[in-house]
Amino acid sequence: MSGVLIVGGGIAGVSTAAALRAGGFDGDVTLVDEGEFPYDRPPLSKEYLAGARDVKQLALQPPEWYDEQRIQLINRTRATALHGAEGAVELDSGAVLRADRVVLATGGHAARPPIPGADNDRVHVLRTLADADRLRAALNPGARVLVVGAGLIGAETASTMTGLGCEVVIADPEARPLEPVLGPEFAAWLHGQHAVRGIETVQQTITSFGKQPNGIRAYFGGGRAPEDFDAVLLGVGMVPRVELAKSAGLVVERGIVVDARHASSHPNVLVVGDPARMRVSGVLHPSAEHWDAAQVDGARAAAAILGTAPPPASAPWFWTDRHGRHIEAVGRLAEAERAVLRGAFADPSFSMFGLVGDHVVAAASVDEPNAVRTARRLIDRRIPVDASRLADTGTNLRTLLRG
Repeated sequence: MSGVLIVGGGIAGVSTAAALRAGGFDGDVTLVDEGEFPYDRPPLSKEYLAGARDVKQLALQPPEWYDEQRIQLINRTRATALHGAEGAVELDSGAVLRADRVVLATGGHAARPPIPGADNDRVHVLRTLADADRLRAALNPGARVLVVGAGLIGAETASTMTGLGCEVVIADPEARPLEPVLGPEFAAWLHGQHAVRGIETVQQTITSFGKQPNGIRAYFGGGRAPEDFDAVLLGVGMVPRVELAKSAGLVVERGIVVDARHASSHPNVLVVGDPARMRVSGVLHPSAEHWDAAQVDGARAAAAILGTAPPPASAPWFWTDRHGRHIEAVGRLAEAERAVLRGAFADPSFSMFGLVGDHVVAAASVDEPNAVRTARRLIDRRIPVDASRLADTGTNLRTLLRG
């Protein structure tokens, strides 16, 4: 028994393998993936769904990379059981793999709320390549589509659908989706861009779906009349895949509980990405569920295996693309004492910074990624700033890093 066995070929799993090799790990590294190859998920709601990127362009690494890095890739294979004490993973082929350390990077599956009638074949989710292919086949020009949920997946996919010539309605009970991260002003502006692009947004829940001869009928809460659609997308979040962890008796609390070094309740089993819920000083934190966080998880887990210092902590960051605009955010603007706008919401590009006292704690930008990059450094280094200089579009933000 030797080496590291990684279960799951998403960004967290591939990042763990890459970081191990970059850190000088010379043992065996095996990556078990259910798909044809490890692929990137963010393009599924955007370029791939729109037909602007083909399936080969989704690959997280080219095929030769795995050979060059001496990573054994076992694809089209599902892990069915985990025995942590033995470092053993059973596969659906009947084979049993053993390693010194097992890393669970099992990701999650799209949430399907218990809405009556949601088992209709016109109801879609978007989490996998197969999901995207199935949804794309339903998006003919002129199709009327209901998107349930206005978070990242729902909003991005709605934007893509509009570009494909569909008539789109978004239903979400929140008036300002993403407000906890973006704050009320920025979240309201961002959600309002759907209407600017011709998408109807309704602040409603969906109570049930009904079959129609050539479509599907959605029933809304709040007294809104039922409406007919050609297809429905449920974009209401992710459920972590914890089946292997449960089979091994690991501690699971709406995710697999890990410590600051990503070790589960069994020290030889580490967990990265969407399923990992970190408990630090007795406090159980929610999963980040973003691409960057999964990549950082891989680097931390690799450092734990190598016995080296983990990468320095950094403020959480994510991005989204919709309606031809690129949005980035770091930290949580809703937790700021005040917000400072750099530019104006009507400008082609602008930024907003959240401050507590004279320290930046969050930021968001539209087509200004350098602003968020600078904000992240200001947050991480706890550099005090003058709010008037943040607001002044003539200020070179990088000069603020000098303190």
